[in-house]
Amino acid sequence: MLDTVSQGGWVRSALKVIAGTLVTLTAIAGCSSGPPPAPRADATAPVIAPGRPGEQARTLGPEQAATAVPSPTANAADVIYVQDMIVHHRQALDMALLAPSRAQSAKVKGMADRIKAAQGPEIQYMTGWLREQGQKEPDHHAAHDGMPGMATPGQLDALKAAKGTAFDRMFLQLMINHHLGAITMCEQVLSSGSHMRIEELASEVSVEQTAEIRRMQQIERELPPG
Repeated sequence: MLDTVSQGGWVRSALKVIAGTLVTLTAIAGCSSGPPPAPRADATAPVIAPGRPGEQARTLGPEQAATAVPSPTANAADVIYVQDMIVHHRQALDMALLAPSRAQSAKVKGMADRIKAAQGPEIQYMTGWLREQGQKEPDHHAAHDGMPGMATPGQLDALKAAKGTAFDRMFLQLMINHHLGAITMCEQVLSSGSHMRIEELASEVSVEQTAEIRRMQQIERELPPG
């Protein structure tokens, strides 16, 4: 996550634009204790809110702008996302830890290192956020039935038994599917969550893992037949 802060900048940019408009509206409203002034152009001007990655910017009226700012208060969707994503990330780390002793491809080993470097700090960030909210951190072996992209116990056993190019191919296939599942989870919380920090986190994870999927697909195409 620390490597992708700049990629989540669209969220901060949107908040600055919207917050600036709200300050302007507040100042206008408080200028006089007499009768409300006639509508002014700057009080009714639309706000341009940058869209999420791949989406177009939206034009918001003042009332929409007031409700478009993510809340500092968490809802159930935020908490469930964070608890589930910790479990999701932990499995990715478990798979990545197998690569140094089993992978043949230096690029696969490098990808595994990149995943560990990104997702380890993200787990720490999410764990800290749960503590701040007074919520419980999930057990390391928490159930993950129905969680998108998670490898089954049988798939993990097969990965642990594989070596060389067979491991490389299996690792990439499982991890690509794993990343796709994480992106699905991010999309869900972006549509139903409310907490500003979790919206930013989910956006960063989605951008980060989309880029890694493209890289892993390229590595997979370069593997020798087998």
